[in-house]
This record gives sequence, C-alpha cells and structure tokens, in this order.
Amino acid sequence: MFPGGRRRLFAVWRRIFDLSWPVMVEQFLRTLMRTTDIVVTALFSPAAVAAVGLADLYARLPLRIGLGLGSGVIALSSQDTGSGATTNRDEAITQAILIGALAGVPFVLFGFLFGRWAIDVLGAESEVARMGGLYLAIIFATSPARHVTLVAARSIQGAGDTRTPMYVNGVSNALNIVGTLVLGLGLGPAPELQIVGVGIATAFGNVFSALVLVAAIQRSWTPAGFVRPRQWTITRQLLAISAPRIAEGLATTIIEFPFNSILLYFGTEVNAAYQIGRRVYQQLTGPLSRGYRTGTSIVVGQTLGDGDPAGARYNGWAAAALAVVTIGSLGAILFVAAESLVALFTDDPETLSYASGFARAYALAAPVTALYIVLAGALTSGSDTQTPLIARVSGMFVGMLGVSAVGGIYLGYGVPAIYASIVVYYVWATVYVAVGFYRGAWIERTQTMMDERGSTPSKD
Repeated sequence: MFPGGRRRLFAVWRRIFDLSWPVMVEQFLRTLMRTTDIVVTALFSPAAVAAVGLADLYARLPLRIGLGLGSGVIALSSQDTGSGATTNRDEAITQAILIGALAGVPFVLFGFLFGRWAIDVLGAESEVARMGGLYLAIIFATSPARHVTLVAARSIQGAGDTRTPMYVNGVSNALNIVGTLVLGLGLGPAPELQIVGVGIATAFGNVFSALVLVAAIQRSWTPAGFVRPRQWTITRQLLAISAPRIAEGLATTIIEFPFNSILLYFGTEVNAAYQIGRRVYQQLTGPLSRGYRTGTSIVVGQTLGDGDPAGARYNGWAAAALAVVTIGSLGAILFVAAESLVALFTDDPETLSYASGFARAYALAAPVTALYIVLAGALTSGSDTQTPLIARVSGMFVGMLGVSAVGGIYLGYGVPAIYASIVVYYVWATVYVAVGFYRGAWIERTQTMMDERGSTPSKD
C-alpha cells in the first residue's frame, strides 16, 4: 500500500509542479522587478526606499482588488474547466475582466488628487512624502490595467494554461526592469528621473501586460475566451467568492498602515530595514509560494469540477506537503545567509543590522507561511474565501499589531518584538486555515454553487 500511496503522492506533486513552475518563473521576474526598484532607489537615499515602501502600501489596494477578483475567477474557471462547462467559464472570465477595469478608475483619481497627502498622513518626513506622492500618482494612473492583468492571468491559469501568462508577464517585467535602470539612473541618452522614472517603468509594464493578455484571450491563443455576459448567477457567485478575498486584502493593507507607523516610531532606518528584509524573503520564497498556490487552486478546483471531492482534499494536503518541504528549506538558507543577502541592498550599518533581523524572522516563519498560502489557495478553489479572510486578518491584528505595539512600545522590548510579531502572525493564520480545510465545508459549498449555475457534470 505504501508504494502505491507514494506513487500517487509523487503524481500529484508532478502535476502541481507542472502547473506551478511557469507561475514561479513569472513571479520570480515580478519580484525581481520590485527588488530592482528597491536596489535602484537605495542608490538615491534611505528616504527614497522609505518613499517607495510607503507608496506601495497604497499600491496594494488596487493589487488586493485585482487579486480578489482573480481568486473568484480562478475558482469558477478551474471548476468549470473540470466539469466541461466552458461557456460558463468564459462568461465568468468576461465579467471579471470588465469589473476589474471599472474598479480601477477611482484609484486613478485618488492618486492624482491625494498622492502626497496619503504619504504625509503616515507621519513621513517632508521629502519622503514628496517623493512617495509622485510615485503613487504614477502607479495609480494604471490601476485599471493592473486589475485587468491580474484577472486575465488568473482566468487563463484556471483554464489550465499557466504558460501564456508567464510569457506575457515575463516580457513585461523584463521591460520594466530595463525601464527602471534606464529612467531611474539616467543611462545612455535618457534623463535621470530617479523615483519618477521607477514609477513610469512600472506603469508601462502594467499597460503592456493588460493589452497583450486581453488580446491572447480574444484571439483564442489560450483555452479561455470571451462571451456576451448573460447570467446574473455567475455575477453573484463571482462577487461572493471575490468579496471576502478583496476584504482580506484591503483589511491587511489597512492594518499595515499602523504597523508601518510603529516601524517609523523606531526610525526611518527601521522602516527601510523592514522593506529590505521582507523584499529579500519575497524574492527567495515568494515565487514558489505563489506558484504552488496557483497550481493547487487549479488542481483542486478542476478535481472538484470533475466530481471527486475526496481527490480534491488529498490533492490539497499533498500540495501543502510539497510547499512546506521546499519553501522550508529555502527559509533555512535565508536564516543562515541573512546578513549577506540584505547587504546587497544597503551598506548603512544600522539599517543592515535591522534588515538581517527581519529577514531571519521571515525565514523562521517560512514553513508555516507555505502551509498557509497553499491551503488558502485550495480553499479558494473550493469557493471558500471567508476562512482565509478571518485567519489572516485576526493573525495580523493579534500578531503584527498586538505583539509589536504591546511588546515593542508598551513593554519596551523594541524592534525584537516586531521580529516576533511576524512569526506569531503566520502561525496563528496557518492553524486557522488548516482547521478550516480539514473540516471540509468548502466541498459542499462548491457543489451547491456549481448546481446553481448549471456546471455540474452529467452522471449519465
């Protein structure tokens, strides 16, 4: 029995990895692009690093909406691909992309009218607010395109094609990196625009990806397609799955505002160190985590659509085991090499010391973080985005905010308490999600929603 079980496990791992590796490559390039932004801005000043980091807090708002809609559409897309209900799948894709484009418009106005104020209200120094406001206005100008990119990529991935988004976003991220170097540093005949140039390069990448991915769907370069929207049931289900995921993203982003204020309480160098430490962790482990989450969502969703809930449950646990082993190993490497890795971003002794501590905190949390991300992806493909919402928000409130504020400021433990808060956050969230996945209410929810929209496969 054991050899057969082992073969089944390895077969699931191979399938997960086949779907995940293009996402890993795509996310590696995306993370490398953001890492390049930090490296280039670090050449200007610690204030420039803090400005980009604080502006990115707001930039995560449209990101969270795009990811939320993407979670809804990848759930419906994968389930309907597994059941063969391709018309329902394509309608969900069409509706999600339209909703995403419209949802980006308010951010365009906010960035133009309130960019500097948004940074200043966090307690940033005047120069940090000025630079961050400019950067934020440029990034927000392409929010509709960013939403379309995220939703279109998840739509295509849910249909089983993870390579097309990799190709498109890979080219986009490469162009973005080149643009950051050329416009930020003023290479060749280009002017040295510094932080403005970094923002322009990112904005260009957002628009490029959106246009090409939409063209890929329209011209049938992928299994996905566009159809005229007709079913309100699909609209309702799409929003029902997406809304908790959007709320999760928005709530966690909002919580990060006071968290960054706590960091700024200990100084600009501590805030910059946090941005660097987290960036090192994300560059090393983020591509695998996001790849495994997407691959798990596709496999679990398609298995549910095919009418095999027991197989979906097994696939979720198998994917989680693969993620813990691989990402946990990377976490061990990061813990040992933390000082050398953060030294690539800064040579300021104080910032370097704090950044090493943040990197090690994330390294310790890596195995449980991997477990959380994969099981949350499995729950999402099972139409349950409420459990990850509660897990993550409560974890951040108790861990990142509670431990940091009480331990760091009130009890006087300082920055080490902030290190501990990161580990507490992820342990809390992981336990909650694991219990929710084990109980299995997501299986019945998926079946009910498939019945409602007419996607349940015939048993004839």
